[in-house]
Amino acid sequence: MKRILTFIAALAVCTVAVADEGMWLLPLLKQLNGKDLRAAGCKLTPEQIYSINKTSLKDAIVHFGGGCTGEMISDQGLLVTNHHCGYSSIQGLSTDEHNYLMDGYWAKSLDQEIPCPGLTVTFMVSMEDVTKVIEEGTKSADALKEAAEEANPGCEAVVTGFYNNNVHYLIVYRTYKDVRFVGAPPASMGKFGGETDNWMWPRHTCDFSMFRVYADEDNMPAEYDDDNVPYKPAKSLKVSLKGVKEGDYTMVMGYPGRTQRFQTAAQLQDMIATNRIRIDARTIRQDIMWEEMIADKSVQLKYADKYAGSANGWKKWQGEELAFENLDIIGREEAKEAALKAWIEADPERQKKYGDPVADIAKHVKNTADATATVNKIAEGPYQIELVQFANALPGLFHRELREGKDTTEALESAREKLKEAYRDYVVSIDKKTAVALLEHYRKTAAPEDYLKIGDRDFSTLDIPAYVENLFATSIFTSEEKALAASIDEVMQDPASELSQAIMNALMGKYMAVYANPDASYEKARKNFAAALMEWQKGKAMYPDANSTMRLTYGHVLPYSPKDALKYEYYTTAQGLLEKENPEDPEFILPAGIKSLLLAKDYGRWAAKDGTLRTCFLTNNDITGGNSGSPVLDAKGNLIGLAFDGNWESMSSDVMFEPALQRCICVDIRYVLWLVEKYGGATNIINEITYAK
Repeated sequence: MKRILTFIAALAVCTVAVADEGMWLLPLLKQLNGKDLRAAGCKLTPEQIYSINKTSLKDAIVHFGGGCTGEMISDQGLLVTNHHCGYSSIQGLSTDEHNYLMDGYWAKSLDQEIPCPGLTVTFMVSMEDVTKVIEEGTKSADALKEAAEEANPGCEAVVTGFYNNNVHYLIVYRTYKDVRFVGAPPASMGKFGGETDNWMWPRHTCDFSMFRVYADEDNMPAEYDDDNVPYKPAKSLKVSLKGVKEGDYTMVMGYPGRTQRFQTAAQLQDMIATNRIRIDARTIRQDIMWEEMIADKSVQLKYADKYAGSANGWKKWQGEELAFENLDIIGREEAKEAALKAWIEADPERQKKYGDPVADIAKHVKNTADATATVNKIAEGPYQIELVQFANALPGLFHRELREGKDTTEALESAREKLKEAYRDYVVSIDKKTAVALLEHYRKTAAPEDYLKIGDRDFSTLDIPAYVENLFATSIFTSEEKALAASIDEVMQDPASELSQAIMNALMGKYMAVYANPDASYEKARKNFAAALMEWQKGKAMYPDANSTMRLTYGHVLPYSPKDALKYEYYTTAQGLLEKENPEDPEFILPAGIKSLLLAKDYGRWAAKDGTLRTCFLTNNDITGGNSGSPVLDAKGNLIGLAFDGNWESMSSDVMFEPALQRCICVDIRYVLWLVEKYGGATNIINEITYAK
């Protein structure tokens, strides 16, 4: 308890915040950031940004689909987020006949909006610091959650740890499940530049999509129903068409996913090693998918979401690996840890309180490194064979349905229905090639003691191509019809189930060693590391690592120089679309209608003062994955753009903020609305939005 009280005291005296760096907790804005927000140029008070008693900006910001951010832009539940955030839902709605993903779509009225099964939108209701209660044991986390949910009908409460679990907040959320697709540009615009431009500047991607949240007659969450009505948000954002100039104040609110700024050098080295395993395996799988996708539009639609979901992390990790080397991330972290160690050892009381957390963490990382590597080699390798996933899923779904009270017949039918959806986007030829390649890659990279034990076969000498040929020739799971008609006994006797069992046996043994039984000394060391850092740097405002909770980051519109004699402007224009266009490259194709508008310079009211159409701009706001779709706001809280990417030169930003290099890439809201009106013809959307004067 004494350590926790010291930590809270250190947090309480933090008074010096610096604009640009920081993913700040909303309840602490007044205490930690109030003065600096004003100095940076913000025209709003902390209470106008976050309040649990009055309407504030936080009421317009949502957690979209559990992995992105979105924002309300009308009083009728209209929501905008990134195209890549809506990508999976749009792909799921698309068919060869109605290819909304590749062709785009615009609902011109409410009855044309398309329900998105499984898509959710979550609002944060409140955050409350419950650290003292948790640490003293006055109430359990479960008791706190139960009381909060009783006090907030229709909501879910969670207790979430911050600063390596030194601080705990009780957070109340309200989740809406009736979300409908309103519109999006063709993928050629929403992903213009593809993986080539991903994480890069200059950028010209029109990365947005629009949805609408529906509620029951009381404005509360409800399952999809024809009688549901557009949700009326407590707050929606006004749109500013003034544009940006260098030095303008900007802020981003959203749900950043994960950062590693309270991790040690040992943890970071382990992360980089793990990411290299992922990169190598995904390169193999993605090359196979891409070859088939560019050859067949139907296959392209089926595998678009799978490819995009794999490739985003794949490229980020490569950039992170390069940035670690170029910016000496490990060396700088080790220097910080040496200084921290000296500070701890300079005081016997501090030695007693904190021990040597860096050494304790390093010991745990070393002890679990081999198991962690094997888990990732399997998870990114053989486990990615879709046939294996089918074989694993059906009995798993069946037994889950039994546990929920269904009889055998009902449980099997329900399990089959859930598996059926996966076959919609399945191509046997891709999976077969992938199976050979990933099994061979796993044998090449795994330690012999981790080889798969597939029946009585010797994996070290197995003729993998012949084995896979026979597997796909005899398994019922290559056929949707056969798989969905099979009994559980037939499923368990299938050769794909034999391979699935071999993979799961190899995986779970290592997984349990690392994750099933948490190392109490390791968790204590992590807490001590963060607590020691806070006390050591007492007086400096410090923010916790991102953990998919709502945060605010604030900064300014800025250019940057990635290397000597090269300076990037802070904005791009539509001219860049024409310059990058390449009809022979699927990543750089311009729809004919877009090209015609650009050549005619038909920008309408969305043009900048100089007559150009601004497409994207840069800020130095501190973001990471999960911030995708976050609103970029001006000093008065008006929407000026959407955050959608970071830049290549600072790909180590999840670990260390780089003021001179780190930039947030934003799509200009005028570019978004130009496309909605001029290309999409969706004047209903344009007229629904409120514009700042």
